[in-house]
Order: sequence, then C-alpha cells, then structure tokens
Amino acid sequence: MSINFYRWDETDEQTRARIMKRSGADIDLVTGIVQPIINDVKMRGDDALRDYARKFEGAELNDIKATPEDFDRTESALDEDLKAAIKHCAGNVRKFHEEQMRRVEKPWMVEIEPGVFAGEQVNPIESVGLYVPRGKGAFPSAMYMLAIPAVIAGVKNIAVVTPPTPEGSADDASLYTAKICGVENVYKVGGAQAIAALAYGTQTVPKVRKVLGPGSTYVAAAKRILSDVIDPGMPAGPSESIILADEHADPHNTCLDILNEAEHGEDSAALLITHDEKLAQYAQENLPKIIAQLPEPHRSICAKVMANYGGIILTKTLQDSITLANEYAAEHLHLKVKDAEKIAAQIHHAGEVLIGEHTPSTLGNYGIGVNHVLPTGGWAHTYSCTSVWDFLKRTSLAKVTPEGLGALEKSVTTLTDYEGFPAHGDVLRKRNL
Repeated sequence: MSINFYRWDETDEQTRARIMKRSGADIDLVTGIVQPIINDVKMRGDDALRDYARKFEGAELNDIKATPEDFDRTESALDEDLKAAIKHCAGNVRKFHEEQMRRVEKPWMVEIEPGVFAGEQVNPIESVGLYVPRGKGAFPSAMYMLAIPAVIAGVKNIAVVTPPTPEGSADDASLYTAKICGVENVYKVGGAQAIAALAYGTQTVPKVRKVLGPGSTYVAAAKRILSDVIDPGMPAGPSESIILADEHADPHNTCLDILNEAEHGEDSAALLITHDEKLAQYAQENLPKIIAQLPEPHRSICAKVMANYGGIILTKTLQDSITLANEYAAEHLHLKVKDAEKIAAQIHHAGEVLIGEHTPSTLGNYGIGVNHVLPTGGWAHTYSCTSVWDFLKRTSLAKVTPEGLGALEKSVTTLTDYEGFPAHGDVLRKRNL
C-alpha cells in the first residue's frame, strides 16, 4: 500500500501545486458532464429528476417530495439509541447556533455627526436550499448541521434535497432529523440535478435564492456553473483535513485522526504535516496496517486517498508547518502540538481548528456544537464556517435631519461635481426644504 511521503523543502513545484489544488482538478474535469444535466433539468423539470434518479440511484420515484407518511414511518423504523444520539448531538448544535443568533445585532443606528444617522438591520434570506448528501451511507448529521441554523435564523422557505435510496424513499434517519429540526420540505433528489432543480425550480421542487451543503465533485461543479443563477454559498466540496502535529502527539492516535476525513471518498484529502521525522515515519509505517483493518469499501477508499490527495508532509520546523497549513487553508485542521491553544492563534486560514489530543475531528463532525459544513478547496482563505450568518443578510439604514443635510451639502456636492454627476448635485442644491 502506497502512502505519499513528501519532504516539503525537496518537493518540486508541480507536485506542490497538485497537493494544493486537491480535488479542484476533478471538478474542472466533470463540468462537461454536469452541464447537460443542468440543461435537461431546466427544460424537463420533474421528468428529468425521475430519469436521473433511475439512472444514478436505481430508484423509481413515485413522489419526489417526502410525504407525511414518510416522516411518520421514521419514528418506528429507527433504533431508539440512534434517535437519542441524533437528539443529543443536534441539541448541542442548536445551543451553539442559538448563542450565535443572540449575538446578532437588532436594528441599530448611531449618530455619525449632528443630524446624520447610519446603521444596519438584519433579515433572514427568504428561501434556501440545503443539500444533504447520501453516498454509501446516509448523513443525518449533515441534516442538523444545515437545518438548525437555517431555522434559528428565521428562513421562511427551506427546501432540503437529498439523494433517494434504491427503494425510492429518503433516508429514514435524515427524515427523522429534518422533523426534529422543524423542516418539512424534503425532496428525494441528489447530485448535479438537485442543484439545477433548486436553481430553476421544477413542477415539484421550488426555486430558491441560495443553496448550502457539502457534495461530490458533480455537486460542486453544478454550483460553480449555476453561480450566476443561484447563490452557491460557501464552496463545500469533497472532504479535506490536516493533522498538524509535533513530537507531543500520540503516534497511534495520529494515524487514526488522519483517516477520519479520508474515508469520506476517494476524492478526499487527508494530510499529516509535521516537522517531527519520528512521527512521520511512524505514520508511514503504520497507516497501511490500520487501513487494512477497515472494512470495505472504506479500506480501498482510504488507500486511494493516501496515494492520491493525502499523505505525509515533513517540514523543517513547526513554523514551516504552520505556514504550510495556512497556505493550504484546510476544511478541518486538528492541532496536536505543545501549547496548542497558543499556537491556534497563528492558524489564520482553516474552516475549523480542533485543539488538542482529545478533540478529534469526529467530535466536531457530530456533537461538539460547531458546524461541520466548512469551506473546502482553499476557500477558507475568504469563507467562514457555516453559521446563522449564512442564512441572514444585512441592510444599511440611514436617516438625515435638516441639520445633517445642511452639514453635508457642501462636501457632497463638491464630490458630485468632481465625479461628473450633476443630477446627484441638484438633488441637494435644488431641493425644497
């Protein structure tokens, strides 16, 4: 089994660029496949969605939208322990996002100068689509990570899209989770066709203003193509992670941590970045053994990741590791170094920073309370973790009294004249007061 091993100061620029680009290259390759699907959904609506469900999931869809009976079935279909686990973890996520919402300012204005007031008000986005993936398994955690902040933010129209099972139904656990989150509109459609349906609307799936949620390279490509039709939200493509470690990290735990995000799919990226050669060599020697103990298909997936976009990067110093991590801007960054909380302040570009040996990515993925829908592909340089703010927008407020109008007139008309806007100036100079 091949485990990529890079001595970073000896790695050529072409290899460095491939590591940094990760699955972005795959997204570029599939745009030609995705564009005809988008065009088809735009033209044929529900009929196209049914055809693609049959083609990609082997599912016959009687109802594209989940029915009340579908939701009711989940109560008896699911194990009590699973329902309790969903409620526990979703409850923590709810508490965290409710605290975010409490920090959202109510409408406010401040007096800039006598008679001149400026401020903001915050409103929810009117309609949002949530993409909840379903690969080899199902992901009710993605449902509550997306639905809870949307509901707390006050979005009126929430449409969830999620790939159907081969039986033509939505995953029971995801439906159950949607119900406890307060979301009723769930549509059994996935892939690029789901993003197209949300962008254009079909006979059943409503058109929305924005879409959020992680997905495959095909979903990411559809968001990119449709970015002039719908707000594609934060780029959330194939999973990626960095374990940034030094000699204080537990070597065995570190191998387990590396594979946490690797098992999401063959297009995932999972990197150990360390300046400790002993740790790097331990990981290279022991990862194949740990991967071999995984069941299929996860064994093959992790092996492919570690030979593709994943691997071990050996740097010269801790500062070199920090610099590289900031350049990469990973979706998940697990910091396993001495004085981790102090070092965390130097991580400026990451979707999330998990601090210390006892904070593995698994906990962040499910139940700490922080959101696991995070920017990928290096977009953590400019995008933030998912929060209530992804479902809100700010509107400027302004008010000027006669006193303020008089105070501003000369300065503003001087600028309107300089910039060549006479009507702008006349609004002030010729105004009836």
